[in-house]
Amino acid sequence: MASLLSNTIPHFSPKPIKDSSKLNKPFFFQIKPIFFKPSKLNLFKIRADVGFESKTVKSVPGNSAATGTSSTSSDDKIREILRNRDYNEKFGFNMDIDSFAIPKGLSKETIRLISSLKEEPDWMLDFRLNAFERFLKLKEPKWSDNEYPIIDFQDICYYSAPKKKPTVNSLEEADPELIKYFDRLGIPLTERNRLANVAVDAVLDSVSIATTHRKTLEKAGVIFCSISEAIQKYPDLVRKYLGRVVPSEDNYYAALNSAVFSDGSFCYVPKDTKCPMQISTYFRINAMETGQFERTLIVADDRSFVEYLEGCTAPSYDRNQLHAAVVELYCAEGAEIKYSTVQNWYAGDEQGKGGIYNFVTKRGLCAGDRSKISWTQVETGSAITWKYPSVVLEGDDTVGEFYSVALTNNYQQADTGTKMIHKGKNTRSRIISKGISVGHSRNCYRGLVQVQSKADNARNSSQCDSMLIGDTAAANTYPYIQISLKHSGMGYLKNLPLGLSSP
Repeated sequence: MASLLSNTIPHFSPKPIKDSSKLNKPFFFQIKPIFFKPSKLNLFKIRADVGFESKTVKSVPGNSAATGTSSTSSDDKIREILRNRDYNEKFGFNMDIDSFAIPKGLSKETIRLISSLKEEPDWMLDFRLNAFERFLKLKEPKWSDNEYPIIDFQDICYYSAPKKKPTVNSLEEADPELIKYFDRLGIPLTERNRLANVAVDAVLDSVSIATTHRKTLEKAGVIFCSISEAIQKYPDLVRKYLGRVVPSEDNYYAALNSAVFSDGSFCYVPKDTKCPMQISTYFRINAMETGQFERTLIVADDRSFVEYLEGCTAPSYDRNQLHAAVVELYCAEGAEIKYSTVQNWYAGDEQGKGGIYNFVTKRGLCAGDRSKISWTQVETGSAITWKYPSVVLEGDDTVGEFYSVALTNNYQQADTGTKMIHKGKNTRSRIISKGISVGHSRNCYRGLVQVQSKADNARNSSQCDSMLIGDTAAANTYPYIQISLKHSGMGYLKNLPLGLSSP
């Protein structure tokens, strides 16, 4: 695995590390590692809202998990959690919604139709068409560990929405059947039942259904709405930041998303403002033959703070569906964004039939000095997961963090990780990744830490651990460090996979 540069953002490629001349420089062996103090709590909790019964499981320290009763106990606890997961009952249902869907197929006419249905300005249509031209010139990358059949992009519906058009002004005007639908999913949207301290944007298939706590956020000067509404009401902000962190030519699926994205969330936090509550988006796929291609754009202006949580589910269909999203985070001077994900798409049945293909591009840009971006993700769903939430540390004294727990079972595949790109001076990054593989599943961590030539005093700490349960699970780790600066602090600790099956 080597690195290719595109728009100054490194991309992974299939070239193995041993073939890269950049890794033969002797200063790699002179780097002094740095370590952060571990968390006091050696626990992680998997909650019922991601499809598990509420239980707490002790993580497995050191090598003790490989032998003795500790191994058997941990093995049994994890297997018990997996057995208690009841996805079909909680999230696997679908609803017969009177919807409008455009014909299957991907072409310029498809893109023009989507833009027309959304009544977009000309500049947005141009953005889409330019992205589609780039998509046609790109080739789907083949270097991932994931294995899946060729995707027929002409056999996907790119826009589906309830015929009763959602309102953006009042929850009371929203379709009560859709409100009940999200209530059943555990996402209350009505004024009476809504979550007290969380603003939620609910997205169904290709459109936003409702957004809660709008007035409270508006009083603080915070803009939180669907990106479709933002294009209409705040075009200058959207034009300024859309594609700035993830340009449409960045990669194959980012180009596809830029061409056909239908909805998603937009948030702007003004200068010197702390968002008064957590904001959240819940993504739901309902239609069987529809893909979901949301776009999320979060901008934190100077010295502002915002915390964001996204969740997602889909019905238990016996065919695969494509989810190809793009998330862009922009942090100005002294700003901070905390972005958390509970990824719970349908993973397919025990024989690996059905499930979501989750091919996502997520990236944050610490553009201003002393800014900070943190990614936290819990990955339990999807038949295939392929994403690398990343941070570009452009400003001086900026911080990037990535915390991940990925659990795969049955025939799930996950190729995920992160990239930390150090460009400014005194930048710091931290990576902690935990993977658990059960059944016939495959779990891959792929990480890149790049220190560019002007990133004086850059520091990084990385740790990834993999646990294997059973004789047929697999785990791979691909750490990659690329340094163009002779003086930096890089620390990497990799624990080999712990096999919990009997010898």
